[in-house]
Amino acid sequence: MELLRLSSTLVSKEHLKVINIDHICLLVEKYYPEDFTEQERIQLRYQLEIFNIDMTRNPSTSGVSTIVDLSKGLMETQKRETYYLLDRVVRLILTLPVFTVTTERGFSTMKIFKNRLRSKMSDDFLANNLVVYIEWKIVENIDSKSVVDEFKDLKGHHVEL
Repeated sequence: MELLRLSSTLVSKEHLKVINIDHICLLVEKYYPEDFTEQERIQLRYQLEIFNIDMTRNPSTSGVSTIVDLSKGLMETQKRETYYLLDRVVRLILTLPVFTVTTERGFSTMKIFKNRLRSKMSDDFLANNLVVYIEWKIVENIDSKSVVDEFKDLKGHHVEL
């Protein structure tokens, strides 16, 4: 929760038009120590101070309401290279939910399969079923008849269906 609270300080509130530099530096020190050297952490503080000044003057970055908008604003204004450390922080924060959701979905799915079928299945069978279950959006677009037809068309292979 603290990670999310600290990362939310990257976007300006209606009454506050600047980023809380101390919160962002704390976020980097506490949650991303391997991603930034000591020198980069010092430079980040200076980049954030300059960005706060620039943010109030540039309509593309002032008043952003989400971290995604901040990332887009950095791209649109071509300031991504200027504020490269800020851009790195934003990208790290934006990738966090993806990793968390994927991991949670994988463990949740494995729990469903293992509970239903217990330990009667081999690891390969479990892995194949988990992929199909987790990636259900991709699988729902595949017609089972086309899969059967694909196997029928294989020459030199005898597959019992």
